[in-house]
Amino acid sequence: MSPPLKDVKLFRNVVWKHYRDQGRVFPWRQTRDPYRILVSEIMLQQTQADRVVPFFRTFVKKFPTVELLAQAPLASVIRLWSGLGYNRRALYLKRAGEIIVREYRGMIPKDASVLDTLPGVGPYTAAAVCAFAFNQPAVFIETNIRTVYIHHFFPRRKKVSDSVLLKLVKVTLDARRPAEWYQALMDYGAWIKKTVGNANVHSVHYAKQKPFVGSRRQLRGRILRQVAEGSMTSKQACRLYSREHISLKLVQSAISQMVREGLLRQANGRIFLPR
Repeated sequence: MSPPLKDVKLFRNVVWKHYRDQGRVFPWRQTRDPYRILVSEIMLQQTQADRVVPFFRTFVKKFPTVELLAQAPLASVIRLWSGLGYNRRALYLKRAGEIIVREYRGMIPKDASVLDTLPGVGPYTAAAVCAFAFNQPAVFIETNIRTVYIHHFFPRRKKVSDSVLLKLVKVTLDARRPAEWYQALMDYGAWIKKTVGNANVHSVHYAKQKPFVGSRRQLRGRILRQVAEGSMTSKQACRLYSREHISLKLVQSAISQMVREGLLRQANGRIFLPR
């Protein structure tokens, strides 16, 4: 059931007022270049905005166009990405760039269903690019947006589903300025998390994130960074981490996984970044 029109207007006023008073500034908000917005949205997947800023600036300075990204050696892309985390995103973004140049003449598609087919994109990122790059009234949800709607419309309910929230997102969407509206929602949600608490714990989709320190993801990132500085053998990698009581099996498994994914390559017993 949709909220009354007066409630929709009140809700919008609250969000817009917060944005006017405390809106955040990010480099990807200062452009309408679809390529740069695609880069930012891939980087922002599961990563806080403040962490993304320096990586985004370095990345678009090195690869200012999708054509330059498509032409670049994959190793160069991975080196720039290293330290941001979830390094498969670098591989996916490079492949997406190649497809955009090859099949779309270097033009980022404006159709969310087409964007969704690109490596590493998915429904949320496709909709976000449409909203931020093309000002389309796409309907989507992410962690800060989810926080806003649960906080305002379901403060006492537990196990709120995204399907319910998406209906509210659609009804309350300011279709005149969708790009700014979503920025306002995200900023308001980030503020609620800091000042009130994380309302996402009441989402049916909520799952507590596993600690990064000591995780397989941390190990993969460390191996990748070390290989980026110079090739090494599997034995060297295993000896290096055995000092930290990380099992030989786990190190070998992580290396093998990254080789299968295309993030590393092996030749003559040594590990390298891909060409």
